[in-house]
Amino acid sequence: MAMKVGSQTFTFPSRPVLTGWATVSGPKEGQGPAGAYFDKIFPDLTMQQKSFEKAEQLMMITAVEIALEKGGVAKDAVDVFVAGDLLNQIIISGYSALKVGAPYLGIYGACSSFCEGLFLGGLLVDGGGAQYVVAATSSHNCTAERQFRYPTEYGAQLPPWAQHTVTGAAAVVVAARGSGPVLELATVGKVMDLGIKDPYNMGAAMAPAAADTIFTHLADTGRQPGDYDLIVTGDLGRVGRELLVELALRQGHDLSANYRDCGEIIYSREQTENAGASGCACSALVTLGLLFNQNYRRILVVATGALHSPTSCQQGDSIPAIAHAVSIEFPKGGQ
Repeated sequence: MAMKVGSQTFTFPSRPVLTGWATVSGPKEGQGPAGAYFDKIFPDLTMQQKSFEKAEQLMMITAVEIALEKGGVAKDAVDVFVAGDLLNQIIISGYSALKVGAPYLGIYGACSSFCEGLFLGGLLVDGGGAQYVVAATSSHNCTAERQFRYPTEYGAQLPPWAQHTVTGAAAVVVAARGSGPVLELATVGKVMDLGIKDPYNMGAAMAPAAADTIFTHLADTGRQPGDYDLIVTGDLGRVGRELLVELALRQGHDLSANYRDCGEIIYSREQTENAGASGCACSALVTLGLLFNQNYRRILVVATGALHSPTSCQQGDSIPAIAHAVSIEFPKGGQ
């Protein structure tokens, strides 16, 4: 069974296997640097659905079905479906769970939901309570912008530190046995608050949480940044990434050699004039699409989430944030 190491890190002695995974995206993401590795790219944001919310639901269901097919797992063999998204009452995950038909755990870690789902899936499998867990997450630019800021039809001008919410979904099968990358360690983060109140400035709001989780992970495990081929954060964008690098140097950690941010990777500079990307699908698409197709031995994925809501922002509250880290090892040094 999973064992706790240090203050916030857990090991998975049975080494749960990621035996099938899938990435589904919208058109803009498909045109980016990672697009060549995605399983399915929809040509438009509506995806022939009656609403953007239904389009996002279609993406999540599609990702689950592809992941199960690639993993060779039947839908009725899934012991638990773990999913989260950005919308109120995580409605995308709930409606998707209705179609998946497996026992369901809904999670809300905002954009950290990808690693939170992997952690919970690893716990269930490593503890012997499940043979197959499907972890899924999604986001859609038009649903998230409408809920947290302004509908895209409004045409609001964005500040340079804003990030573009990724349209996409991803799913991964966590299994007790099989072939594929394995879950090695997971560090559960703490909620941090830098006092940022601007809902556009999420990179700055989330950077302290990412830094705290990374530092805790290194302290708990006795490792150094160089023990990973790559450390990648979820969606800090250019503003948050620069802040995290500065915070790391203050703690004596130089991340310049092997640290990147998914929010900067998923779009080219020509695709966005702002600080990069965000959204639940951001870290999931880059990790399962691009990074799983590189020749890595071990990576540390640190998904970051801003835990605000429209109500909290309207009431003038600051934006608390969370980050969860998962260490993934690849067989024979890569896929």
